[in-house]
Amino acid sequence: MKDLSILIPSRNEMFLAKTIEDILKNKRAKTEVIAVLDGQWGSPPIQDHPDVNIIYVPESIGQRAATNLACKLSRAKYVMKVDSHCSFDKGFDRKLIVDMQDDWTMVGTMRNLWAFDWKCYKCGWKKYQGPTPICPNCGKDKAHRMHRKMMWIGKERPQSNSYCFDSTPHFQYFREFNKRLEGQGDLTETMSLQGSCFMCTREKYWELNLCDESFGSWGNQGIEVAVKTWLSGGKVMVNHKTWYAHMFRTQGQDFGFPYPQSGREVQKTKDKVKDLFWNNKYDKAVHPLSWLVEKFWPVPGWTEEDLKNLNGKNTQSIT
Repeated sequence: MKDLSILIPSRNEMFLAKTIEDILKNKRAKTEVIAVLDGQWGSPPIQDHPDVNIIYVPESIGQRAATNLACKLSRAKYVMKVDSHCSFDKGFDRKLIVDMQDDWTMVGTMRNLWAFDWKCYKCGWKKYQGPTPICPNCGKDKAHRMHRKMMWIGKERPQSNSYCFDSTPHFQYFREFNKRLEGQGDLTETMSLQGSCFMCTREKYWELNLCDESFGSWGNQGIEVAVKTWLSGGKVMVNHKTWYAHMFRTQGQDFGFPYPQSGREVQKTKDKVKDLFWNNKYDKAVHPLSWLVEKFWPVPGWTEEDLKNLNGKNTQSIT
């Protein structure tokens, strides 16, 4: 029996093979990879390995559904959802498992992944990762001469250990929390998650419905997972003893998100999150959302009036 199953939903992802290679290189526990090719075969192809399972879905089903499909094949005690463009610390899996508790959701420190640089074949001009550039020296007609040079380095700065969300809800980095006493140490609590990586028991994954497909294909997953964990009586923890590095793709063009999301769909997901948690409709909750906001107070993006409104909804739900 495996200790950990790493679940990777992937669509149009050129770095999936590299991510899997990095996991196999750095894992130290009985860890397997279950990757879902959501609507397209991997390119470059993934090498055969006894600890790697690949599922191909001919038509895309979405990130949450693909993660659930991968989890259905797991028989490990723990599962970890990971984006398909990440690198990892040596022994990351063992370090997380040693400190894990069954009612926790946990993640390591998040670094930024320096995946590649661009280099012009003709003049040697270089540019940090991003959309395919045009060499300023050689001009547009020489764009085909740009070469992607793989780096695959988890940069030590910046590092992120605390996250939250505002009253919208919208994801926020919670750097102020790192300066508080409760933000110090090897294991610290976090109000929310970034969404590119989280680990929990397989039992809790299904019990709390951590990848609810009714939320839509993609978006607000860090908030969904963290709030469900906290409100059901668990904890969301960051383990500073280990790290993973995530590559951010926010510049659009050929360096954008693999799952297309219209503004309408993004708002629909936010509305679903707000309705479920702000209106105290989550059926596994033993705490209201106001309890979580007060626990980490003050929280960026929340006013006294916002908190008062939440407490008013608590009273209404009780009466």
